[in-house]
Formats: sequence, structure tokens, C-alpha cells
Amino acid sequence: MNETGPRIYAIDGVTPVIEPGSFVHPTAVVIGDVIVEAGCYIGPCASLRGDFGRIWVHRGSNIQDNCTLHGLPGHDTVIGENGHIGHGAIVHSARLAPNVLIGMNSVVMDFAEIGEAAIIAAMSFVKARSVVPARWLWGGTPARAIRELSEADIAQKANGTRAYQDLARRSAATMTPARALTAVEPDRRRVDETIRTGDLLGTKKG
Repeated sequence: MNETGPRIYAIDGVTPVIEPGSFVHPTAVVIGDVIVEAGCYIGPCASLRGDFGRIWVHRGSNIQDNCTLHGLPGHDTVIGENGHIGHGAIVHSARLAPNVLIGMNSVVMDFAEIGEAAIIAAMSFVKARSVVPARWLWGGTPARAIRELSEADIAQKANGTRAYQDLARRSAATMTPARALTAVEPDRRRVDETIRTGDLLGTKKG
């Protein structure tokens, strides 16, 4: 994307793997034993520190702005396929099954297991060794079961994840360094001319 690219560091002779088709923002930091599969989006200022345990981000996942992924020696931190890790979240030595959503500014602690298509609400704290069943919404501090998820909930999450998969492609294709303008130009384009909030939330009709 630019002449520097993302900040990638080897440690103890172990170098991160980023498969083709993923986008890693240049301000993200990726260290050591980290594997990012194809089709992932790693957002600005995300930190993936594989300097103790392995971090594995499976295909189609997104790790958004200011997220931290880290783990203990001998324990993998796993984001399952089509994982969705919201802004500012922390995942530490936990295992997430496919299609999980971790809400903004939530913390998922050591050895927690998050079941397939489960959702952790924003600002939640998932205690160490918690087991969240598949297709359930948990939330709070500490996080507890709230309700079973509906098909509509699952579909809405899937729509949001697809939007980030598309963002990975858009970013790789069109994001470039730029100088800020000093005035709003006439007939200024909108970045959301073809992307509406309703689309991201899965609420657009038609």
C-alpha cells in the first residue's frame, strides 16, 4: 500500500505468515509466531504479538482498529474462520470457533472457549476458562449468558463480516498515502456511495 508496508517483525528466528489476499494496515504491528490466512483484514494500530504463544487468524477474519491479540507460552490464540473482532478488543490465549463476533472494547481471557457463531457484547469481560456455547449472546462484566441467538442475529453478523472482507479488497486496491485537502471540493464524492450503514448491519431491504 505504501513504501513502508505493515510493521512485521521476526523474533527468535520465527517470522509472521500473511497469506495473499489479506490486508494489513501499515500501522498494525505483527510479531513472531503469527499466521494470518487469506482474506483477512487487520486494521490500524492492531497488535498481534506472537512473541510468547502462537496467534492464528483464520480465513476471512477481521481484527479491527486498536485490537490486541497475545497469548501465553505453549498456548495458541485462535480466531476461527470469519471471526469478527471489534474495535479495541483484547483476545488473550483464547480459542474462538468460526463465525464468532467479539464486541468493541471487550476482553476475552486465558483459555476461554467461544463456541461457533457466538457473540460477545461490547464492553464485556469474559473470564479465564469460560466456555461460551455456540450461537449464544454473552455480555457484561463478568460476561454471562443473555439469550440464544436468532437466525436474524447470525445473518446480521455474517453481513458485517462480509463487509470487512470487502474492505480488505477495497483497501488493497485503492488505499494510498495522501495529503489532506484544505477545503471541501464541489460535488465531493462519498466513500459510502455504494456502501450504506444498512448494508453493514444487514438491514437493507430489497
